[in-house]
Amino acid sequence: MAATDVKQKSTVRRKFRNFDLSDEIKMVGAARKGISAEVFYNFAHLIKMPEKNLAELLYIHPRTINNYREQEKNLAPVESEHLLRLIALFAKGEELFGNADEFNYWLQKPFWSTKEKPIDWLTTPGGVGLVSDELDRLAHGYVA
Repeated sequence: MAATDVKQKSTVRRKFRNFDLSDEIKMVGAARKGISAEVFYNFAHLIKMPEKNLAELLYIHPRTINNYREQEKNLAPVESEHLLRLIALFAKGEELFGNADEFNYWLQKPFWSTKEKPIDWLTTPGGVGLVSDELDRLAHGYVA
């Protein structure tokens, strides 16, 4: 991958530029207000992840998300924060790997000398943080 690929703004980052994904305080502040269910659907579509799978990562039933959407109701703060952290992670992954498809491929590969895959860790905000740290190590040339 060329150095210019890494510097390119990701599609995810551009799509969700109204959220300051690099500022922890602003991200948590936005989460506390609640994120629109529409953000969930836009994100799932953009990263080519089935809505059911994304809902599973957030521990929300897909029907619940659909109800929120129909009622124009925001996600709860905990769900909103988890979703924003996933958006930030995918923006970072897309910038590092060049596109969402390559990042999704990496998420499916076992790592840390185990059979677990990075995607398995995305069910909690802490797990998202661990995978994000792994991406930082990759960006600095360390083997993941």
